[in-house]
Amino acid sequence: MHRRSVRTAVVGLAAVAALTLAACGSKSTDSGSTTSAAASGSAAASGSAAASGGAGAGGLSIQPQLQIDKDGKEVSASSGGTPVTAAGKGGATCPATSIAMAGALTGPNAALGLNILYGANVAIEEHNKANPNCTVTIKQFDTEGDPQKATQVAPQIVGDTSVIGLLGPAFSGETEATGPIFNQANLLSLTASATRVSLTTNGWTNFFRGLANDGVQGPSVGKYLVNTLGYKKVCVIDDSSSYGAGLAAEVTPALGSAVDGGCTGQVKVGDKDFSATVQLVKGAAPDAVFYAGYYAEAAPFVQQLRDAGVTATFVSADGTNDPQFVSQGGQATKDAVLSCPCGPAPEEFAATYAQVNNGAEPGVYSVEGYDLTTIMLTGIDSGITDRAGLVNFVKNYDGQGLARQYKWDSTGELASSLIWIYKVQ
Repeated sequence: MHRRSVRTAVVGLAAVAALTLAACGSKSTDSGSTTSAAASGSAAASGSAAASGGAGAGGLSIQPQLQIDKDGKEVSASSGGTPVTAAGKGGATCPATSIAMAGALTGPNAALGLNILYGANVAIEEHNKANPNCTVTIKQFDTEGDPQKATQVAPQIVGDTSVIGLLGPAFSGETEATGPIFNQANLLSLTASATRVSLTTNGWTNFFRGLANDGVQGPSVGKYLVNTLGYKKVCVIDDSSSYGAGLAAEVTPALGSAVDGGCTGQVKVGDKDFSATVQLVKGAAPDAVFYAGYYAEAAPFVQQLRDAGVTATFVSADGTNDPQFVSQGGQATKDAVLSCPCGPAPEEFAATYAQVNNGAEPGVYSVEGYDLTTIMLTGIDSGITDRAGLVNFVKNYDGQGLARQYKWDSTGELASSLIWIYKVQ
């Protein structure tokens, strides 16, 4: 690939994203690692480019199909205008400033956190090149996606006075566990991926969700499976996590009479042997299996379903919608239907993303990582230097990003949100 400067590549994002969305699908320590975007990408991507993209076995990859509303009906994918870019107007001046990123950067679901970090890297590098007198650093805090570890990390983040905004936490469980800490510190918590509905019902005034929640995703997907794909019998399985159980609770009512209570079940995060659940599903002979959980368990689960002769369509959501699902699950993932409140990466963004992150390709939440970091950078460029100011800036923000329009209601939910349907092909 011909290497261009990051600024040249990303400046073209606005025009490209306004016209179309193209189909594409460093370990840090708990004490926080302050890095430039390029250094962070180099350290984290080394030996793990597959964690953020690339075709799986037999050339399979996750491809966007269509966008749906809460009734499961297809809606046109409209860009809505020219996206705000991290470079801004250029020439901004600010004191030394940091933002934090908290999420799983190591562990079985690290790809989901790395995708967000890598998207943020693109925004940070673009911004700093265009604004040399306003250099912003991103400090990484690895939670491994574990709520208990996240509660150990959170005080370190709020105790760092240079940090005025947080990209994260990434998972619903860790967000629930740390929310009171960040709220008490009035530190902006801007999540690119935590989708459990209850997160915005806690009265946290600092928390904003940058994508649709499971209360949108569950009904959208459930009605899509029944009304569009015509499935008559669906087994719903969840991984017992805060995210998985919450999503299953949202999708089940939307499936209505198509839910087969006889094959509804739960597995556990970390499970590798799904034989009991596989036999439960096989005995029910459903049209589809909806799995609410993460790719680390989804991949062996779908393999074991296929090995047992289960041909039902495998359906899952954003926790599974990562290239690692295909890489780990191989041919068993073919034709799997995956939903996500995340948007596909525009072609120009994907090229720049690879340049910044040592060849890694965008994955689920990569675009959101860029957009939400860009929003914080826009606030910093406007002259904001403190946590309260950045919270207030986001509260009143209304702007087009690469993925969608970002404007929040009083609870921290997006004013408008839709769901994408993807397929492994």
